[in-house]
Amino acid sequence: MNMVSTGLVLRELNGVAEHKHAEWFQKEVWGKDDPPDNSDLMLAIQHEGGLVAGAFKDGRMLGFLFGFPTGQPHIQHSHRLAVHPDSRGMGLGLKLKWFQRDWCLKRGVTLVRWTFDPLRRVNAGLNIARLGGSARTYYEDYYGEMVGINAGIPSDRLLVDWTLTSPRVEALAKGWKTVAPAGAAVSLTVEIPKDLDGLLASDLDAAIAERHRVREEMTSAFAKGYKVDGFDIETCRYRLTRS
Repeated sequence: MNMVSTGLVLRELNGVAEHKHAEWFQKEVWGKDDPPDNSDLMLAIQHEGGLVAGAFKDGRMLGFLFGFPTGQPHIQHSHRLAVHPDSRGMGLGLKLKWFQRDWCLKRGVTLVRWTFDPLRRVNAGLNIARLGGSARTYYEDYYGEMVGINAGIPSDRLLVDWTLTSPRVEALAKGWKTVAPAGAAVSLTVEIPKDLDGLLASDLDAAIAERHRVREEMTSAFAKGYKVDGFDIETCRYRLTRS
């Protein structure tokens, strides 16, 4: 399946060479010290029903996405999403996720899950605000000590539930800018840093303190039945609601 827009082609990867290139691509994005997903493994998973896709322009890979099946046929785990540093600002992450949604729906997959760093504003804006994902599970130090761009602080992650057929996701897929979740009352917010990478570079202790503050606020709210279902990109605040 190909998706073409203004010279941009979104499609599944084809053959060993492209999978090996995707392995190199991951190092370009996450740093050479961060172990990439192996090309042989990605190729085998693709053959067994996984999704390994890229965004290409003039034959060059600008974005990459990797998802694999789970123990439940209607659920896919989305493991990797990356855009090359010199190609950011083109909306490629969003385009790849909508490509993933179409691909999944054609195969009976209706829920996609993935984890992301809750302190990263761009990721929160994409996953929660623009795609319509929600979260009610917080993993403390999920990957243990990390290297590359994630080095220096605990690897806490939020687990995103992306319900592909929900009214909110349907509306966002049709081009709506923002859609409020149905039947939810705004209850509280959790603020995050505007620039995590800048904070990591300038004041590691402050970055670690922010990690622990957000961890405490999120886990406390989840324990009381709240969930994340919104994110304000301008104020860098998650919205948590309880029906």
